[in-house]
Amino acid sequence: MTELWNWRIDGAAPVEVYPALAEALGRVVMPLAAADPVRLPAYAVVCDVWEAPGVYGTVVDCYGVPERLRELPSIAALAKLLNRNCLMRDDTLDAGRHLLVAPDGTIRPVHFDVAETDEGEVLSDQRLCTVAHPGCRGWSQCHRSQWGPDSVAPALAAA
Repeated sequence: MTELWNWRIDGAAPVEVYPALAEALGRVVMPLAAADPVRLPAYAVVCDVWEAPGVYGTVVDCYGVPERLRELPSIAALAKLLNRNCLMRDDTLDAGRHLLVAPDGTIRPVHFDVAETDEGEVLSDQRLCTVAHPGCRGWSQCHRSQWGPDSVAPALAAA
């Protein structure tokens, strides 16, 4: 159990997210506040879900995810179950660049303006990652990603 996943969801209440997470992961999901490490079942995943300001304000952290679970199919299943767009960090280490996972399973890179506040990271001003934008052209970090500018993985690509 070595994985840590951090996702954001477009407007889902935490009470909706926990059961959907359990179904998407095919595991028991234990809220972080209630998880007792001594009595934690081996097949459980500990998650924390909370509301943050800004767009995609529902934040999900999953701790100790078994290595055999794959992140993209899991977040795609969650997006479908909730019928909401979800975000995950991409592979560029750019704080404003994420992968947008739609309820139909389509995946595309997007950018946000990011502001640090006392309440955490706030995302705003979503835009597609495209070579039409000067920040995504040339030698940008976007081109070093497996999800280059203007890339769109069709539905079920995460499977």
